[in-house]
Amino acid sequence: MVYKEVFTCNPFQENTYLLWDDAGNGVIFDPGCHNYEERKTITDFILSKNIQLKYCLNTHAHIDHVLGVHYIKEHFKVPFALHPKDLPLLNDAANRAAVYGFPAFQSVEVDRFLEDDEVIEIGEMNMKVLFVPGHAPGHVAFYLEEQGWLIDGDVLFRRSIGRTDFPLCNHADLVNSIQNQLYVLPEETEVFPGHGGSTTIGIEKIQNPFVKA
Repeated sequence: MVYKEVFTCNPFQENTYLLWDDAGNGVIFDPGCHNYEERKTITDFILSKNIQLKYCLNTHAHIDHVLGVHYIKEHFKVPFALHPKDLPLLNDAANRAAVYGFPAFQSVEVDRFLEDDEVIEIGEMNMKVLFVPGHAPGHVAFYLEEQGWLIDGDVLFRRSIGRTDFPLCNHADLVNSIQNQLYVLPEETEVFPGHGGSTTIGIEKIQNPFVKA
């Protein structure tokens, strides 16, 4: 059995996801926890469930998704993984932190680069890495076929899509990613985005006003 918890973090209301299995193997996605209270909430939950974190996996490196990476990596002694094409965003994160008012931000090094279509196996969790650029040049989504779950960062939202007005974004790439990587998944697949509530592939193929199937 695989379990899921979501923590909404920082002023951008970013969703940080935590998955774990019956044996206590855990993985955290896009830790955006930026202050003591948010970090304590996540840490206390992990300890209360006896979860042993194995990885910190990021869909991309925009500032709201990496505010807690240094803390998670150092506190839990886990490797941090990111797609190599998102390194420019990670390297610019300290500048973005200054612009948006996060003076305590700590930069972090990548321990492992994610590869397109690889499957990461952690306990009972098998997560396929889908390359879905557009909102960010190295954006990925993590597809857990057995659970029918998709952790997709800022690509596809409930009746919306990721922004493409930031540096290094590309709207055509985003539309292509959604149509050819996400909309081909089973319609019952639950989508857990980086902001807001969950949805399904089937609902978005019909109701999303920005990208139709």
